[in-house]
Amino acid sequence: MSSETNNEVTTNQMDTSNMDKMPSNDDKNIATIMHIGGTVFSFVPALIVWILKKDENQYVEDQAKEALNFQITMVLAYMLAGVLSWILIGLIFFPIIWVLNIVFCIIAAISTSKGETYRYPFALRLIN
Repeated sequence: MSSETNNEVTTNQMDTSNMDKMPSNDDKNIATIMHIGGTVFSFVPALIVWILKKDENQYVEDQAKEALNFQITMVLAYMLAGVLSWILIGLIFFPIIWVLNIVFCIIAAISTSKGETYRYPFALRLIN
């Protein structure tokens, strides 16, 4: 019976040690501003945050990599739309890509302002 109690205590201790701690308000603000900044400045805010904070904070690093991967995906989508504009179909894609970028960045900003981890639904995972 005492071995079962010891196993339960060990299991509970492992569960609490693996729990992620909640990001601070500064971390949430940095992540939120970074995601919103992607709507205007593309990958630049995420790149700056990732370079400056990658060794300091796991939450901010994770969100910076996620935003950077998504914005690189958007740049590639714009390039593809530019190539396809030679046959006029690409002109349809520019506003669609623009709206998707804004919508997903706003959703990411709302999510990170709550301290949640956000994953963009379609992003090439180039930076791990």
